[in-house]
Amino acid sequence: MSLVEQIGRDMVAAMKSREEMRLSVLRMVKTAFKNKEIEKRGPLTDAEAQQVLTTMIKQRRESIDAFTKGNRPELADKEAEEIPILESYMPQAAGEDEIRELVTATIAEIAAATGAKPTPKEMGTVIKAVQAKVAANGLRADGKQVSEIVKAELAK
Repeated sequence: MSLVEQIGRDMVAAMKSREEMRLSVLRMVKTAFKNKEIEKRGPLTDAEAQQVLTTMIKQRRESIDAFTKGNRPELADKEAEEIPILESYMPQAAGEDEIRELVTATIAEIAAATGAKPTPKEMGTVIKAVQAKVAANGLRADGKQVSEIVKAELAK
């Protein structure tokens, strides 16, 4: 079953069980999927649906920061409650240790292929390769965290 279908079924279940918050979030997700389908002019693949969810999670985190700085804790709390619901449809998040292992392995592979360890100037290439490995392993990782780890490893 595709992610889009799963969201639809879970939305019906949330209606039946009267889960207001979950229903609200799933409606938002379904709307975002529909907007992306209209933009794309075709049905979404699971990868594209996950990308939409990733964007929504990132927006929620940015909103929490903004609401906290703007002294609106009630709005920040609402956004914080939405994140776990969105994350439940995403692949498991990779831990810092897993990301670090992938980064060191990727740097070693690039060094073996080119004959020299990548420099900090080649950080973008390393990050892209690490993100590809993370996706290939069926995991997900925050780009900011990957960037920080790559930067630290290349500085060694």
